[in-house]
Amino acid sequence: MSWAEVGCVLLAAGTSSRMGKNKLLLEIDGETVLRRAVRTAAAAGLDPVLVALGHESDRARAELEGLPCLNLINPRYAEGMSTSLSTAISALPEGTAAAVVMLADMPFVTAAMLRELVSRWRGEPLVVSLFGDVVAPPILYARPLFPELCALDGDGCGKRVIKQHRAQAAEVRWPKSALQDLDVPGDLERVLKLCAQPSAIAHETMRARAPR
Repeated sequence: MSWAEVGCVLLAAGTSSRMGKNKLLLEIDGETVLRRAVRTAAAAGLDPVLVALGHESDRARAELEGLPCLNLINPRYAEGMSTSLSTAISALPEGTAAAVVMLADMPFVTAAMLRELVSRWRGEPLVVSLFGDVVAPPILYARPLFPELCALDGDGCGKRVIKQHRAQAAEVRWPKSALQDLDVPGDLERVLKLCAQPSAIAHETMRARAPR
């Protein structure tokens, strides 16, 4: 498949209620979590990169100034992640054959990981990321699944769609250490410690390969 046919949906609309402040504006290595995620998607060659914003959207848009992305405001973001997913999936151009769905608060997802997802796609409805036994974003969804994604409600980031089509999905395995997100203050401390020793995670991630 052509890289030009694969876009990115970055979910970045949440309220960060458990963190106590906007986690996407926290800094890692001198760069905000949000800007880092968008830069990663762009570096992977995904196009377009659609960012679903909601909470503190003005601050988020200012943070993304100058990056090659399209910012979308989800007025229903408080109703759950699926509303942001639907907002962005609905805005993808007609020629988009698939979209990689990312969460903005997973700082150890790399451009190389995203490229590997696309490289593994051979027309399956899904290409899922496996961190150990855990299925988590980034996930590639082919266009035939877009209506199902848009019909979701509540939270879950497409989990029901994944469950429905899991038997037909391709898989890419990543080290468990790459599955780090930011929900509570302690998560940031853990991520910053890991960033101080990035070589181990980078080495594991580059060695990870999809089952053939």
